[in-house]
Amino acid sequence: MNRQRVKKFQKILLTERSRLMCQAESSKGAEITITTDDLPDEADLAQIQVNQNVVLRLRERERNLIAKIESALNRIDEGIFGYCMDCEEPIESRRLEARPVSSLCLSCKEREEHRERIFAFS
Repeated sequence: MNRQRVKKFQKILLTERSRLMCQAESSKGAEITITTDDLPDEADLAQIQVNQNVVLRLRERERNLIAKIESALNRIDEGIFGYCMDCEEPIESRRLEARPVSSLCLSCKEREEHRERIFAFS
């Protein structure tokens, strides 16, 4: 992959990381703690708990994405960005365009997912 394309992906990754970090920072103060004394009934408490669980899952996904972005940026620094971490073949351009954090080519990713499905049902 040429330097210009790598720089393009680096810019995309840095922008996305910055966006996620700003979003996480701004949402810190938005959370409130609700006590059972504040709620009139159990249904309200249950709804608050469901909402908090959703927020926690979204934050975990954001943390995972930030970690993948960091990994991709490290691969750029090491000069191995755009190459499959499994077979070491170039990752298809369309795949990187759709998901710049990709570390596996499509065939290796499919193989990984297939193994995960097999072991998940074992």
